[in-house]
Amino acid sequence: MQIRMVATTPFTDQKPGTSGLRKRVQAFRQPHYLENFVQSIFDTIDVPAGATLALGGDGRHYNREAIQVILKMAAANGFGRVLVGKGGILSTPAASCVIRKYKTHGGIILSASHNPGGPDGDFGIKYNTANGGPAPEKITEAIYAASKTIAQYRIADAPDIALDELGDSRLGDMTVSVIDPVSDYAELMESLFDFAAIRALLSNGFRIRFDAMHAVTGPYAREIFVNRLGAPADSVINAEPLEDFGGGHPDPNLTYAHELVEALYGGNAPDFGAASDGDGDRNMILGRHFFVTPSDSLAILAANAHLVPGYQQGLAGIARSMPTSAAADRVAAALGIPCYETPTGWKFFGNLMDAGKVTLCGEESFGTGSDHIREKDGLWAVLFWLNILAARKQPVEAIVREHWARFGRNVYSRHDYEGIPIDAANGVMQRLHDRFAELQACPEQGRGGAQFGHLQVRRCDDFSYTDPVDGSVSQGQGIRILFVDGSRIVFRLSGTGTEGATLRIYLESYEPDVSKHHLDAQQALATLISIALGVSELRQRTGRERPTVIT
Repeated sequence: MQIRMVATTPFTDQKPGTSGLRKRVQAFRQPHYLENFVQSIFDTIDVPAGATLALGGDGRHYNREAIQVILKMAAANGFGRVLVGKGGILSTPAASCVIRKYKTHGGIILSASHNPGGPDGDFGIKYNTANGGPAPEKITEAIYAASKTIAQYRIADAPDIALDELGDSRLGDMTVSVIDPVSDYAELMESLFDFAAIRALLSNGFRIRFDAMHAVTGPYAREIFVNRLGAPADSVINAEPLEDFGGGHPDPNLTYAHELVEALYGGNAPDFGAASDGDGDRNMILGRHFFVTPSDSLAILAANAHLVPGYQQGLAGIARSMPTSAAADRVAAALGIPCYETPTGWKFFGNLMDAGKVTLCGEESFGTGSDHIREKDGLWAVLFWLNILAARKQPVEAIVREHWARFGRNVYSRHDYEGIPIDAANGVMQRLHDRFAELQACPEQGRGGAQFGHLQVRRCDDFSYTDPVDGSVSQGQGIRILFVDGSRIVFRLSGTGTEGATLRIYLESYEPDVSKHHLDAQQALATLISIALGVSELRQRTGRERPTVIT
């Protein structure tokens, strides 16, 4: 095997976002583009001689080609072994599981998560550290710095590796181990949940429907739900991973998972429905004619964790991203455990979990997980719900409404405005910043906050976070308008898109009155929605009359 040193010049746009580097496929196909970023990773992480790397992705277009490049670069950069999923497949939760189980020197995950795929779609790459979690900001910033000064990369001249047969092969001095992408993860799930109780539930006429959205979780769902839990084969739909996700948008929400939604809201609906996303780390939970918000889902899992074998020892704490509703905070208070509010991005939960401060964590963007790995985990959340359903023997809706009756309902919604011009999105955010002084209370001047009907503004800020473990500070994490009664509006630019900007508005109010728990969320939040559009001047500045997606 010959190692080549290839001269290159930096690209200016390789700054990782909240989940690595995401660009259009054609951007990654530029000569040296992928290689530059991979070499920047290897130059940053200080690879020990003979180290092991995990590698895989969600199967989207360019996945296989990128894996062959990364294997040859890993061999040239001194790795002793790479564990790669068969066919190049490895869901993000499964990659975290493999990294932790085999104590690798981290892993490279190829995915753009819930973004569309195909030749004209998106691609992504990120590095996860040895704890199994996404690289923290200090590492991603170092990778970006390296990408701005790179002058050469190392790659081996060698034939491609056969990815569709399990077993070991050699690439120069490096071993490539093609592994079953499902088995390690499935065994971990079986160690956490009461599979016998779930099997009994499914054998007693309880019907489920899981939509893999032609993304990575199809093989995982078949193995776990069908082979190990005995669900009928047609319980899993769209189970074949496709490079373009069947032309769909692999984002498990009420808009894009429309086939599942139509089934759960139709006649003769299944008892339980769920979907996952492109790389398997997100989830959507549905009951018959009933949608469970991700914020409520996290709170309900925490309140019922004592019913699940892997969590019966109790929870150390709960963490949620700032835009996620405070429903989990109420459960934490009842359990007498801490609840941490972090910026968006799973990497912020990693320190808390490694320090033993939290057990469960979640984001409103359909991501939920625990300290069993260091990524959010879609199938894990589905199994957690099935375990609760098997133990409580109640429908999904009844469990949610009993939870609201006990803790009150945090009425919540997210409005996404996707693909808007970046200048317009930045203009909205700047306008909000400019209005802080006008909106919030100023006790020194004897002035209260702005009044909007029965709602009065208490404070406005741009959320910042000080990590309680390492003291690092993350600023500019989202604009908050906080009201005296606990209601709030949050504006945030998402870091997961590749085209234009995605502006998200999060709306939340607390309703303790059970007689009002039946109200539709958009109806209950109508006043907050009106305030949000007014103070931000969003329609005038973007030309958008309505959100792209409402969840």
